[in-house]
Amino acid sequence: MSDGVTAPAPDPYLAGLRLAGRRVVVVGGGAVAQRRVPGLLAAGADVTVVAPRLTPTLEPHATTGTITWHERTYADGDLDGAWYVLALTDDAAVNARVVAHAEARRVFCVRADDGARGTAVTPATGRQGAVSVAVLGGGDPRRAVAVRDGVVEAMREGRLDTLPRRPPRVQGATVALPGVAVVGGGPGDADLITVRGRRLLAHADVVVVDRLAPQGLLAELAPHVEVVDAAKLPRGRFMAQEAINACLVEHALAGRFVVRLKGGDPYVFGRGSEEVEACVRAGVPVTVVPGVTSAISVPGLAGIPLTHRGVAHEAVVVSGHLAPDDPGSLVDWPGLARLRGTLVLLMAVDRLPQIAEILLAHGRDPQTPAAVVQDGSLPTERVVTGTLAGIAGAATAAGVRPPAIVVVGGVVALRERLLPSSAPATAPGV
Repeated sequence: MSDGVTAPAPDPYLAGLRLAGRRVVVVGGGAVAQRRVPGLLAAGADVTVVAPRLTPTLEPHATTGTITWHERTYADGDLDGAWYVLALTDDAAVNARVVAHAEARRVFCVRADDGARGTAVTPATGRQGAVSVAVLGGGDPRRAVAVRDGVVEAMREGRLDTLPRRPPRVQGATVALPGVAVVGGGPGDADLITVRGRRLLAHADVVVVDRLAPQGLLAELAPHVEVVDAAKLPRGRFMAQEAINACLVEHALAGRFVVRLKGGDPYVFGRGSEEVEACVRAGVPVTVVPGVTSAISVPGLAGIPLTHRGVAHEAVVVSGHLAPDDPGSLVDWPGLARLRGTLVLLMAVDRLPQIAEILLAHGRDPQTPAAVVQDGSLPTERVVTGTLAGIAGAATAAGVRPPAIVVVGGVVALRERLLPSSAPATAPGV
């Protein structure tokens, strides 16, 4: 320009590179390379790293052959056959040389120490399902990261709709997208559902919900979503399960996306496998989203770890919905009594006197610490502690009611040491 003012450089053009099977050269093996290489490998690139040293995280990739490592400084000819180049050393002169060599070969090159002097820029990237996001911050990497994080979080929470608009095709015929997602909602606190579970819930047309599922999530549903209370389906427990299965299949076959929202994890005494089986049998697409099982999370939130060095090297999760002498019980109670580790009993409040009695009769120490945690993770949580010999009476005296988790083992005694330090640690602004 005539006044001596330099015009700003044009904005970069964003594009997605298909690097699968193509040679990508990374010059430098430090912290920046450690951040970049996994994404290149995920894209299927044939990655060559040129560096005298690698970080401990990158070394296994070289050892296993996931990347090709030239253990030396950069040399002329290293870029031969490359489709994409990254100059990531801490030596400005080396990086400049790499960029020049790449430009001479008409190969795009990222320069980490001075992005404006490279011929490509690495955006802040994120992914949710099949949707990828790339953000350039106008020369401000932190701004790009902040925007990227906000967009990805919105997608994960369902605030941004990422449902596919183009249905897949099978042999030329369009197939239906809706199906059933069997989602574990965690122990009860709405914040403890998985990211994927929350996202699928936001896209549901129908939600079939358990009594033990996090009820607070229902308030976030759109007005058009039909909520089916599985706890109120008619004709008793076993017929109710059949009715739940039929409900899932019926809505899915009608073209609706159904979320079966359950407490805990669908496959830990949650009968999720029966529901999945019913969907598979009916030809309904189904996916399972694991949840934070109450068997682990509820004791942990109450300050009781299931294992601890020198205290418990095993933890067994047991259903107590049948009495020990019930012919239908599949539990080896005498065998459990001989274990030295932790017993976690689900659905055992009503049977706790009989369970304690059989454990004691087969050799478990009467003074073994025990606890009952009611309404774990919720504001109404209560914890009753005692010994195996007295826990049933203590729970009855305290008026404990289901849902509650029973823990038997030496780890219960750790609660006095761990609970003061188990106050929530909250990141700034959260």
